[in-house]
Amino acid sequence: MPLPPSSIVILGAGLMGRLLAVELARQGHRIDIYDAGSPAAEASAARVAAAMLAPLAESAITEPGVVRMGHHGLTRWPQMLAALAEPVFFQQAGTLIVWHRQDAAEAQRLTRQLETNQTIVPELPPLQKLDGAALAQAEPTLASRFAHGLYLPGEGQLDNRQLLAALAVEMDRLSVRAHWHTPQTPEAFTPGMPGQPDWVLDCRGLGAKGHWPALRGVRGEVVRIHAPDVTLQRPTRLVHPRYPIYIAPKEDHLFVIGATEIESDDMSPASVRSTLELLSAAYAVHPGLAEGRILELATQCRPTLPDNLPAIRQLREGVLEINGLYRHGFMIAPALLDVALEVLNTGQSGLSQRFDLALDLEPTAVAPAGAALHALA
Repeated sequence: MPLPPSSIVILGAGLMGRLLAVELARQGHRIDIYDAGSPAAEASAARVAAAMLAPLAESAITEPGVVRMGHHGLTRWPQMLAALAEPVFFQQAGTLIVWHRQDAAEAQRLTRQLETNQTIVPELPPLQKLDGAALAQAEPTLASRFAHGLYLPGEGQLDNRQLLAALAVEMDRLSVRAHWHTPQTPEAFTPGMPGQPDWVLDCRGLGAKGHWPALRGVRGEVVRIHAPDVTLQRPTRLVHPRYPIYIAPKEDHLFVIGATEIESDDMSPASVRSTLELLSAAYAVHPGLAEGRILELATQCRPTLPDNLPAIRQLREGVLEINGLYRHGFMIAPALLDVALEVLNTGQSGLSQRFDLALDLEPTAVAPAGAALHALA
């Protein structure tokens, strides 16, 4: 028989923490979530992101397992968003990659790499090579500026801030007890003891560095621009020998532009150099952006493990740690969510093998049958 609802504490109300809170609360579990910030998620890496869901595009810099997680997410995101009370912008119109003539050799190298990666993960739709006419049809406003391009079908994006807000509303609707401005650590809880939760899920990102010393910060810098006279149909990436820029068009002519990736946990404002490079490259893609207005120039550090891959571990009974999402947070979050739910329910995960995901579940640390969340099944 299914067990009665369990008591679960979640540490960190960023992307993973909110997704887990909502999914577990829907299953009838009693959820408390603790975060150092507010419902606006001002300290979360998820707030400063383009939220692109681009597994083939990202395959140029990551492993096949992460690509499979991204492909899984393209199916799961529409399902999860449809269940939210608040609307969240979601688009699945593919990714466009363009380049200037002087970067044609780099574009050829990238094309070969993506074609190879597509054969390794054959469930991904193959890329399409665009000549000038096909590019003009795919993105008319760029037709006169680029002679060739690549189109990656099926890839998508969502609005990260709309999602974080919608998840906060959903947590409230599901009676999740949110403890804002209240940071906590796993040591504050003894799962399974009287008066204590059955599980503690640690989703604090870099906030967990004291407990997971291998974590490091990888700094990113993102510009948000409102450009009413610019229209792009889908996320567009510019091949560049030093930094592959992306422009993600959101609703109401809002554009999220980024590229920088710096090995640093420095949270200071963006540098002049990075800002100039981002804006210059964006202008080179679409000169109309020059007349836009800079709404925000934000920096954030993504939690990253030494191999740049995510991991889930359980080093003591009843405490599950999920971390290392790096730059792929929105792309892989649904896969990590589903793996975590399997681990909570059964102590293992078949999905993790499909995703080549590192699971550190010591036999003595796995919760006993009496603590398994069979109510999730």
